[in-house]
Amino acid sequence: MTHYRFTPLALSLPASVPFVGPETQERARKSPFVARLGANESVFGPSPQAIAAMAQTEHWKYGDAQSHDLRHALARHLSTTMEHIVVGEGIDGLLGYLVRLFVAPGDAVVTSDGAYPTFNYHVAGYGGVLHKVPFVEDREDPATLFAKAAEVDAKLVYLSNPDNPMGSWHRGADIADAMETLPEGTLLVLDEAYLETAPEGTALPLPFDDPRVIRMRTFSKAYGLAGARVGYALGHPDLITAFDKVRNHFGMNRAAQAGALAALEDTSWLAHVQGEVAAARDRIGAIARENGLTPLPSGANFVAIDCGRDGAFAKAVLDGLVERGIFVRMPFAAPQNRCIRVSCGTAADLDAFAAALPDALADAKGG
Repeated sequence: MTHYRFTPLALSLPASVPFVGPETQERARKSPFVARLGANESVFGPSPQAIAAMAQTEHWKYGDAQSHDLRHALARHLSTTMEHIVVGEGIDGLLGYLVRLFVAPGDAVVTSDGAYPTFNYHVAGYGGVLHKVPFVEDREDPATLFAKAAEVDAKLVYLSNPDNPMGSWHRGADIADAMETLPEGTLLVLDEAYLETAPEGTALPLPFDDPRVIRMRTFSKAYGLAGARVGYALGHPDLITAFDKVRNHFGMNRAAQAGALAALEDTSWLAHVQGEVAAARDRIGAIARENGLTPLPSGANFVAIDCGRDGAFAKAVLDGLVERGIFVRMPFAAPQNRCIRVSCGTAADLDAFAAALPDALADAKGG
């Protein structure tokens, strides 16, 4: 039998992925979900202009290795320059490149316990040592994160704003103030995936060339292009240029670039989706309260619902929903795991959720 000569690091890693996708679950249960409310996708879809642009793409060509037109449009949209922007295969892909640039075996990295697990996955994959701090009042806490970074001499510290999985958020000005305590030599990785659905004032009010921070944004959420995998990072030009050392230069396919460019230019569609998200958040909150549960305030395209007990009870509620064809997820760390997380959906999706939740709760209480 062939003996694969894996590295010691690879041999030490578990054979796991950060998320079990809904398709995997559908195959296991041998039935499709009635409502797909667990992955924080935009069921409202991308701009019709984006769909048309992707359909008309010359698919026989490789994508532009520099994503020039998209970066140029983003620079114009954000009043910056192309040198401050790198485009990649979603925020997940960009996080992988960033960790590859910074983290060697044994290097310290800081995040919150229960924060976005794909970042942790990349850190483990490059041999970094992950240090976690607790959420504070259901929010990732910059002061606690930065204090831990100073304690362990972290190369990277991760913070999402708005937060996944809780939907909570900080004012950008408050993060800027907290950054006064960010240790010298520590880079803040600020994940702003849900910025387009967040309240005014959530964006970090610092220049894009501030060397202390790199901002991650995406077309997967409000722009409805999760399947196209288009993310971008904003940072100091020296940092952005470094991505060329490690990124997959032909990783961005031509259709994805065209779709993102068209989506960016269709501001009326973005406003439409933002309205749909706001209405869906209100409806999810109402459904939760009708069933005696507590919805948490959200600046994202989902709502975390406090089930009022512990993680085991919330998991039982989630299992009951999945049995009834409603795909949802939940936080995986206490005490946030007392909640389930429900993505914004169409009226039909939320009708199905409303119909299934009382029985799922009853089953969980009976169990």
